[in-house]
Amino acid sequence: MKNITKAVFPVGGMGTRFLPATKSIPKELLPIIDKPLIQYAVEEAIEAGIETLIFITSASKHAISDHFDPMPDLREKFAKNKPHLAEKLDTLPLHVKRVFVPQGQPLGLGHAVLQAETLIDEDEMFAVILADDFIQSDDNPLKPLIQAAENSQLATISVEQVAQERLSSYGVIAPKTWEKDVTQVSDIVEKPAVADAPSDFGVIGRYVLPHAVFDYLKQTQSDKSGEIQLTDALFSAMKGEGLQAVKLNGQRFDCGSQEGFVLANLHVAMQDEDLKHSINQALRSN
Repeated sequence: MKNITKAVFPVGGMGTRFLPATKSIPKELLPIIDKPLIQYAVEEAIEAGIETLIFITSASKHAISDHFDPMPDLREKFAKNKPHLAEKLDTLPLHVKRVFVPQGQPLGLGHAVLQAETLIDEDEMFAVILADDFIQSDDNPLKPLIQAAENSQLATISVEQVAQERLSSYGVIAPKTWEKDVTQVSDIVEKPAVADAPSDFGVIGRYVLPHAVFDYLKQTQSDKSGEIQLTDALFSAMKGEGLQAVKLNGQRFDCGSQEGFVLANLHVAMQDEDLKHSINQALRSN
């Protein structure tokens, strides 16, 4: 099998929970302090060895492409007098390729992933990264998935322990025996009632998948909302070749929600001494 060098970024969603801001700004460009969510996700991918970024996008999200444009004219303007600003324009290394694929209609995560089929070779595994899941970790959260997937050649998903009251918002796995932070999966259920959840391990937005997942996606029936769910294809993969999960080592913020987005900004701000001082001062004054 080839090395894992391609990552799919589903960015075609409407971002309705952040309206009216997302009328004109893709939710993936909402910033954590001064850096957009999508850039954090892309930097994570590149650090893990990804060389081709595949954005599954929509016609209204040209701003994501613009963000990763090198903008030579602006660079030249800043280079002499404001080099620190010129450096901030380096959103991508030169060797990294960008591919933008229109999704058409936002018909679910599975449908978004399926749009990348022609860009993935049959003997190739690939990563899927959801920028909404903002992760802070001392170690790159994608690397353990890539290593586990390369060792086993199985579809590999990232999971974390989730509070009971939130399980109905996740795909939830039934793990077999954990070996360090890796386990085979014996069941996976999309958004179960708490009483029906097979564990408290919820699937989060990091995956490494084989090409065979496209066949499963094409056989997956749409749900009641008319969407193709990636979880259903993963269930089929589990019944076929097998499915494994890796525990997340880090802190995740669900930036698809307003609460998670605000907490992520506070978390990053508190790591900056100047911002931390200003925040603490403001809190004391209140």
